[in-house]
Amino acid sequence: MSHYDIVVMGAGHNGLTAAAYMAKAGKRVLVLEAKDHYGGGVSTRELLRPGFWHDEHSNVHIMIQGNPMLREDELGLLGKFGLEYIYPDLVHVSIWDDGTVIRSYKDLDRTCAELAQVTSEKDAEAYRKFVGMSQTALPMLMSGLYSPPFPLGAFVAMMDQSDEGRFLLDLMQRSALDVVSAYFDSDLLRIHIVRMVTENLQMPDELGTGMGAFVMPGIIHTFGCSMPKGGSGQLSHALVRAIEHFGGEVRVSSPVKRVLVSSGTASGVELESGETILAKDGVIGQIHPHKLRQFVGETPEPVLQRAERVTQSTFSINLTHMALKERLRLKVGNDCNAMMTELMDFYTMRDMCLEYDKLRRGEVSSRLIAGGDNTIFDPTRAPEGAGVFYGVNFAPYHLADGRAASWDAVKEGHADRALAQYRKFFVNLDDDNIIARKVCSPLDHERGSPNSMVEGDAHGCAPFFYQSMGHRPTPDLGSFRVPGVEGLYLAGPFMHPGGGVFGAGRATAIQMMDDMGIDFDKVCGGPV
Repeated sequence: MSHYDIVVMGAGHNGLTAAAYMAKAGKRVLVLEAKDHYGGGVSTRELLRPGFWHDEHSNVHIMIQGNPMLREDELGLLGKFGLEYIYPDLVHVSIWDDGTVIRSYKDLDRTCAELAQVTSEKDAEAYRKFVGMSQTALPMLMSGLYSPPFPLGAFVAMMDQSDEGRFLLDLMQRSALDVVSAYFDSDLLRIHIVRMVTENLQMPDELGTGMGAFVMPGIIHTFGCSMPKGGSGQLSHALVRAIEHFGGEVRVSSPVKRVLVSSGTASGVELESGETILAKDGVIGQIHPHKLRQFVGETPEPVLQRAERVTQSTFSINLTHMALKERLRLKVGNDCNAMMTELMDFYTMRDMCLEYDKLRRGEVSSRLIAGGDNTIFDPTRAPEGAGVFYGVNFAPYHLADGRAASWDAVKEGHADRALAQYRKFFVNLDDDNIIARKVCSPLDHERGSPNSMVEGDAHGCAPFFYQSMGHRPTPDLGSFRVPGVEGLYLAGPFMHPGGGVFGAGRATAIQMMDDMGIDFDKVCGGPV
């Protein structure tokens, strides 16, 4: 029987982040991962051929750029543990099959100058003002993303005290489609913004998602968009190096069977192997609310029932990885390669929304694609001159036949149709250039991370207003604690602030340190 101060269940980047902070605070920490590699949704592996490094899930890092974990290098990830980010000038591009292009550079002036040519002077000026409003609100909004959230009721009451707060509260309850339609005339510009927002696995017209359309332009013109040199998983590698530097341990191939609860307190975990590991100060579980009953049946029944009603995102991704003999070339020219690339053959909001409506009916639209060659910005990801393709095709977890298991039979066919769509935009994406391909369906995502990506939702659960702030994923669990089980804390994409690469385990660590009487600011101010 092993003894630690803190045991962390799951080595996704949020669990690793929380573990690194707790280890820096002087706690003896053990991270347990069921798979034979760590990183969860933030991992880069040789999936197809030696020397070709593919991001399994997350591909670009946006929201984490505002996190003090990086901005202040609180854990030494940048200064000591080898994490290096690539920041291109061209952040986001929308390419249409007729050669029309809208480019968003980090530089706002350059972006607006091009917008005036593609859309209109009026929309270019409207975009400039829109980004200005977004950037003005960012300091307040971003400050709450990386620490424990306000209770939703208190947050609403606070926002309701000023015109600025009521403005933001209004945006939070509208859809991305509502927001862009209110500010811009050009359908192309509206599509450009909305398609980027839907990368968060939210429909254009879902109420309670409008804040993304407001915040994202401000973020990309403030922080830009990045990917770690060597792949998304380099963040996880740096976190593991930090944990080990601070005296912690990370073990793979160690699936947890259940959290041990003694007299209402989480006292450790039991592994599937039968091994028992005790935790003196607490357990951090990357446990999806739908799986809480499986691992912590001692949780009060009403809490479990509310957890099992958590809503998943409306759609997922049929993801294509390909190893390429030679680097990809865009038909519009490789000066249009951006960190985020949306590829489209629809030109009106109506046509676009009809494609998203198919997802609601269990259909896959081959027209909803994005992605490209990761070696354009990072040649280290493949042998010299070769390419690594990362292709996103939005797809529902629940197919029209009502059987998720059908994905095993249809995923390759859907990938073929998406490939035909990609070929409208790339010069050399022919069969001769494709060395190997791997398709990961929504069902595959769930199989790979069954305790986090329920229903293939890489973002944990839906980003709706009623599942935000201290109500994410439920009011019971929004404080990162599990009621009725003292010392059990939660981390993961289903917790505040949401899915994507946030480094959100920082907030779990803040809550845990606060409960233990540890000064978080003092920990972060100490030597690395």
